Amino acid sequence: MSKPEFVYVTYIETTPEKLWHALTDGDFTERYWFGHRIASDWKVGSPYRFTHPSRPSPLGKVLISDAPKKLAYTWEACAEELKLERTSRVTFDIEPRGKVVKLTVTHDNLDERGKTLRGISEGWPMVLASLKSFLETGHPLPAEIKSDAA
Repeated sequence: MSKPEFVYVTYIETTPEKLWHALTDGDFTERYWFGHRIASDWKVGSPYRFTHPSRPSPLGKVLISDAPKKLAYTWEACAEELKLERTSRVTFDIEPRGKVVKLTVTHDNLDERGKTLRGISEGWPMVLASLKSFLETGHPLPAEIKSDAA
């Protein structure tokens, strides 16, 4: 039996290089990812960590770092109620399509009945919509959208 996965595809008017930078630079993630700041050297095998002033945040290690085409990392949830779930994987596939970039985010190796699957099914669409808005307009989604959903 295969493990559940979450797949989200969006098209963003940007370049692969700008999208890569937005996914890997803490100054950018903090602005569109509702306060979560990412940090890593982005070498395969290196750790990465999200930090947030008031929430537990995921961490893990870099699995693939092929700028500006593909990024993958493990996802270890830090919230106490999620620590018993298996480590999952997030993959970003970045494909140029003329003046836009096709971004496919796959989050897999999830527990079938776990809270991570339910959480990311709501969380990823908000984060990716905010990323798209930020890259196309310079403005992320308002923070209230995250608190309304939480």
